Amino acid sequence: MQMSSVRNPVADLRELGIENASNVYYQLSPERLVQQTVERNQGVLSDTGALAVNTGEFTGRSPKDKFIVKDAITADTVNWNDFNIPFSSENFDRLYKKITAYFTGKDVWVRDCFACADTDFRIGIKVITELPWSNLFAYNMFLRPSEDELEYMHTDWTVIQAPGFLADPAVDGTRQHNFAVVNFSKKIIIIGGTAYTGEIKKGIFTILNFVLPHNKHVLSMHCSANQGDDGDTAVFFGLSGTGKTTLSADPARKLIGDDEHGWTSTGVFNFEGGCYAKCIDLSEEKEPQIFRAVREGALLENITFFPGTNTVNYADKSITENTRVSYPLTYIDNALEPSVGAIPKNIFFLTCDAYGVLPPVSRLSPGQAMYQFISGYTAKVAGTEAGVTEPKSTFSACFGAPFLPLHPAKYAQMLGEKMRAHRVNVWLINTGWTGGAYGVGNRIKLSYTRAMIAAALHGQLDHVPYRIAPVFGFTVPESCPGVPAEILDPRNTWADKAAYDAKARDLAAQFIKNFEKYVSAADAEILAAAPKI
Repeated sequence: MQMSSVRNPVADLRELGIENASNVYYQLSPERLVQQTVERNQGVLSDTGALAVNTGEFTGRSPKDKFIVKDAITADTVNWNDFNIPFSSENFDRLYKKITAYFTGKDVWVRDCFACADTDFRIGIKVITELPWSNLFAYNMFLRPSEDELEYMHTDWTVIQAPGFLADPAVDGTRQHNFAVVNFSKKIIIIGGTAYTGEIKKGIFTILNFVLPHNKHVLSMHCSANQGDDGDTAVFFGLSGTGKTTLSADPARKLIGDDEHGWTSTGVFNFEGGCYAKCIDLSEEKEPQIFRAVREGALLENITFFPGTNTVNYADKSITENTRVSYPLTYIDNALEPSVGAIPKNIFFLTCDAYGVLPPVSRLSPGQAMYQFISGYTAKVAGTEAGVTEPKSTFSACFGAPFLPLHPAKYAQMLGEKMRAHRVNVWLINTGWTGGAYGVGNRIKLSYTRAMIAAALHGQLDHVPYRIAPVFGFTVPESCPGVPAEILDPRNTWADKAAYDAKARDLAAQFIKNFEKYVSAADAEILAAAPKI
């Protein structure tokens, strides 16, 4: 199933088992892909020139339908659980034959691209899609080879995406008709029954999260990163909605990337060539760089327009709250090229604490940093999921558990070694609520969060007085330039102090219960960093 020449896409498809396609469109320009999408009534243009599409039944990833083939490579290395779900080689081969046969008589779009900005770790990817706008997503999100690079590049991994192909669970071994299956032995990812483009992106992220730490001694990270004028790198970990993309898109710093990076012995590099930003409530005032990136070539997903116009209503979540836009990294004016930075000086763990308990900024000891990294906490607010009326805690190990094939302890160990070796400052930033939980308090102002991060980056928090926060034990600054001192202590912002104390104890208990499954893999320093009730 290896490819021959990248200059003969029809022969390449034939080697993969895709024969008798109606038309094969290879390496089309963004302009042509947009034109084809509009001509086929699969999307419309917004008034800024961005292409808007609807991904249909699925407007987000489906973690319970992501599988990894269990074979000699993965059987004893993958951390099998409810999102690393084993799939037999026999079921994969059967499903693969079906999905490749599905393309008979259909138009096919093919794109060769790269992942990993550090050329020492670069891989070649061939993305085969049923829809032109899915191919545009691949153009936006992965690294784009030059003509010379195309002549000589080698395909390491192949991704086949066919939203119109539906699996038969009774025969194919899937849970339902949609699926994403990763085969590490054959270096193939097959995706069917869903048009949500994030499955393509996270499929490649999943394989890099296996290959780089396991084979290359590179720490793979679900984080954003940027670089200051003096070359200092900052890394931002966080789950979706905590501010990774927003806070790394800083006009005063060069953007390395917004979501996926590797940390080598010499620095940090971006896996991708683009950004996939949430655009719910997007505004030019709050997120000017992202707002201005929504232009020709950008791909908007599941947004709506104001009635009678082609102006995006970013506040409308009637289709989904997970509205998205993808665009090349070059759409950000101050993007770093190539996307490779130095060893990080500061790491920020971002959490959107909808309970209003955690301080807006805290400095963490190495033990606390490891405890928080393994915990990977945030809290979803009411309304983001059906039936959720109160804040709901989410713990996702290493701030990206669904994409981590190896045991979380592997990534945590590597991060701990790097933090200690390079004496990295680690900060916990709460981008969530103050003055009470969601429904009572208010979201911490983005301007305050930016000021806290800027103060940390510029060393302005190095010599201010600190206090030890009760329960969680974090070291909290008593002052910060550009931030009212009263909000730095969350308890002081609550009208009902007893209610704060009770909510803090409740959240601490959730941390402790979640960490029970990691106790056997944690050392004494990490265990000592647990909250105290």
